[in-house]
Amino acid sequence: MKPSHIAFAAVTLCLGSATFAAETIKIGALLPLTGGSSPLGLAVRDGQRLAVAHINARGGVLGRNLELVELNDESKPENAAQNMKALLAKGVVACSCGVNTGVVLAYQPVMQAAKLPNIVPASAGTKLTKAFQNAPEGNYTFRVQASDTLQAQMMVDYAVKKGYKKIALLHDTTPYGMGGHNDMVKQLLTHDVKAVAEASFKVGDTDMSAQLAKAKEAGAQVLLVYGIGTEQGHIAMTGAKLGLNLPIIGSWANATDSFINVAGAHAEGAISPQTFVEGANSASGREFEAAYRAEYKRARMTNPTAAAGGHDSILLLAAAIRQANSTEGPKIKAALEKLSTPVPGAIATYKTPFSDDDHEGVNLSSALMAIWKKGAIVRAPL
Repeated sequence: MKPSHIAFAAVTLCLGSATFAAETIKIGALLPLTGGSSPLGLAVRDGQRLAVAHINARGGVLGRNLELVELNDESKPENAAQNMKALLAKGVVACSCGVNTGVVLAYQPVMQAAKLPNIVPASAGTKLTKAFQNAPEGNYTFRVQASDTLQAQMMVDYAVKKGYKKIALLHDTTPYGMGGHNDMVKQLLTHDVKAVAEASFKVGDTDMSAQLAKAKEAGAQVLLVYGIGTEQGHIAMTGAKLGLNLPIIGSWANATDSFINVAGAHAEGAISPQTFVEGANSASGREFEAAYRAEYKRARMTNPTAAAGGHDSILLLAAAIRQANSTEGPKIKAALEKLSTPVPGAIATYKTPFSDDDHEGVNLSSALMAIWKKGAIVRAPL
């Protein structure tokens, strides 16, 4: 009988500070562990640690244990290149890095130059997997998260399917928010629809009165919002204070604790595209949930899509290293592009998820719409 996640979940408690053998295979985890995006970074790390423990309990990879090398990026693009160089100096052979799109864009050139494969567990910026698509050395950025383009498609299609005719668009002014906004505009055009109002906000803004007043004046029936969870929460709160209770369809950060911690009861009914929620349909998804509960002992999973992305990115890297029979970056990249054995993950069972020219591991078949209901994020009604 194969050991399950549950059997070894407890060993992850001190994983971040454990002593590893000299011959471990080091995987970099450059994530925001403090600051506004830390709920997402910590959730990614939760999933990564579970996956590392799972793999090591089964004998590791190539006869060696995996070691997660964790580093705090503080959501600061200005420190990104230096942080990536610090990971390289620690001997990492691949990465599961990326929550903030702007941060990933800032360190991508360093990764490319080092030929260091990275499976992005959370950052959704469409351009991330395309920035080096035509590079002579090959593209070293992969993703196991719904891209902005995919999320925008799901958000717009859901709003149109629900019969909303007057749609307002709101977005933050980061590369993440602006990219998502552009993708939503393009997707609306496929339905021959134009937004009745568009407005932006900055990270850190708490009063969204001006943006919501613009939507109200235009007669908006629904808000499509692209931004991190905290600001989406302030949109819900400000709307409630103004008595403007418009439905919110937000990007995936809508399903994070940073959203509900601000929105409180006003989070009820908010909808977003996700790759994972509790109550998984697959055996591997249920095993992941059980391991999470056994290890972290929380009433519910914190930021489930981020946790699942962290978990699955490690499983995919391990599968590629095993197939390549090597820890050399170019060989790991080549294996990722031609994985020959299915990898059962929390989000999906990955059957050749990547190719030479497509580094997106998530598509419509492995994504879903979710809704906040009684303090939990669950599948949204179709």
